Amino acid sequence: MKRRPLRACGATAALSVALLLSSCTSEVTAGTAAVDGRDTLDDPLFPALGNGGYDVRHYALGLDYDVPHGTLDATARLTARAGQRLASFSLDLHGLKVTRVQVDGERAEFSRRGDKLRVRPAQELPKGRTFRTTISYEGRPSAFEDPDGSTEGWVRTADGAFVVGEPAGSQTWFPGNHHPSDKASYDITVTVPEGYTAVSNGELTSRKRTADGRTAFRWHSAEPMASYLATATVGKFQVRTGRTRQGVPLYVAVDPREARRSAAPLGRLSEIVTWEAGLFGRYPFSSAGAIVDHPPKSVDYALETQTKPIYSGAPDELTVVHEMAHQWFGDSVTPGTWQDIWLNEGFATYAEWLWAERHGGRSPQQQFDTHYRLPADDPLWAFPPGRPGAAENVMATPVYERGAMVLQQLRNAVGDRTFFRVLKEWPAEYRHRTAGTADFIAFCERRAHKDLSGLFDAWLYGDGKPDRTY
Repeated sequence: MKRRPLRACGATAALSVALLLSSCTSEVTAGTAAVDGRDTLDDPLFPALGNGGYDVRHYALGLDYDVPHGTLDATARLTARAGQRLASFSLDLHGLKVTRVQVDGERAEFSRRGDKLRVRPAQELPKGRTFRTTISYEGRPSAFEDPDGSTEGWVRTADGAFVVGEPAGSQTWFPGNHHPSDKASYDITVTVPEGYTAVSNGELTSRKRTADGRTAFRWHSAEPMASYLATATVGKFQVRTGRTRQGVPLYVAVDPREARRSAAPLGRLSEIVTWEAGLFGRYPFSSAGAIVDHPPKSVDYALETQTKPIYSGAPDELTVVHEMAHQWFGDSVTPGTWQDIWLNEGFATYAEWLWAERHGGRSPQQQFDTHYRLPADDPLWAFPPGRPGAAENVMATPVYERGAMVLQQLRNAVGDRTFFRVLKEWPAEYRHRTAGTADFIAFCERRAHKDLSGLFDAWLYGDGKPDRTY
């Protein structure tokens, strides 16, 4: 994510309520008896997010959106595999009224506590069983505000909705296992009034008029995706399609009010994807693109929604570089917990530094030196990037800028040849998977054939301003 100055993403007020309720986790019985799946994955920063006992393999979402009234009539079909014998399991869902739940075609009991939807199938689910849960729900999806004042979720606009989900906003529009460790493929169909466009992840497989004169947009994402990277943005857009130099299909949707200012930076999208593929390896998805919307002033950032980053207003060139770098770092290789978010933002920021140097700007080392001259009481040194400590810090300056500084220190310690191997081989090694900081450190040490613990202890985990550079 590329936040505007002083914007940070953290725990939401809604999540705070859910966190208080998350004490009702599992009720495990002895032996091999069925259990109630846990309603937490114990994320160190967002313990209220995610649920245990199963792994979602696929989401099929059908959304019928009434733009004038801002209401949603929807169905979610989740295909999942039970990781243990389950008597019940839970899903994350904020607001919205659930009207019916079925598991493998049979009516299931359900209940709500905070942002948790507890489902009790008619029959227990054996360990290893692949099962399908169908949830019918409706209501007015709402955004919520983070402690820093930024907004996420289903954000209504004058002509539709700006839909962003990091870290928790996806639960405002569909039920799911909303934690980055549980990735799945998606089919998302959004039906909107004639004249509106619905843009989601992956490829547009069909666009059909319905019997009542509305339009159904069907989008397919075959590659695994964390739920916070999903979108179903609705509006009146100018749409442009094309291909990169390597043949990757492009789909770019721009609000007409942002078209003029977006033209130059998005005109370089193909070049940016091509350049980043040269640094980071083959582009990891079957399509690319962008969504530029015109949301309320409460939303003032960009998010790396998979295959099509979404921008609140016309982006500048470096922001496009940043969000497209996330397609490798964050989208394809996704952090196992929110504690490891620097693996997303540090790499994307470093990509900005490399692009700037390529176009006559300062080198990454000069960028590093400028930052390092900041005094010890500067917010840059407020906490180490590998240990944000609190949810409100997850998108703060040290995660971005000091995260990039860690990479420059790594480059100095291992040399350019090894460093640029890491930039390309790390996303290849963990393509479409999740990984954590420990995985990255071990990966770097294997490539460098040396102990790097001193570097990472000081720059990734050390409190305050490190007194040593490499």
